[in-house]
Amino acid sequence: MNIIDIAIAASAQQEPSALGFLLPIFILVLMYFILIRPQSKKMKEHKKMLTQIKVGDEIASAGGILGTIVKVGDTYVEVKISSTTEIKLQKSSVSKILPKNSIGTIK
Repeated sequence: MNIIDIAIAASAQQEPSALGFLLPIFILVLMYFILIRPQSKKMKEHKKMLTQIKVGDEIASAGGILGTIVKVGDTYVEVKISSTTEIKLQKSSVSKILPKNSIGTIK
């Protein structure tokens, strides 16, 4: 091997390829569609649900507490969990609004 062959081989190895440039971009786009986009969509739906909470709705909290909304505030809701017990929960801990009269059917 002479010096010219070594120089040609070295210059051929150092040239950036299109694959090396596009691979990180492809990974970022893939992460956006697999992780970021679904999570932001879920957060948007949860926020919309929290704005629709009203007195009389039956809810389930993130901790598993089931009850009926008695009072709605800006950041807290009062929930009746039995005939004599009412508790305050943060609105963000409400995980879902249940169908009417569903708490009575749960055993």
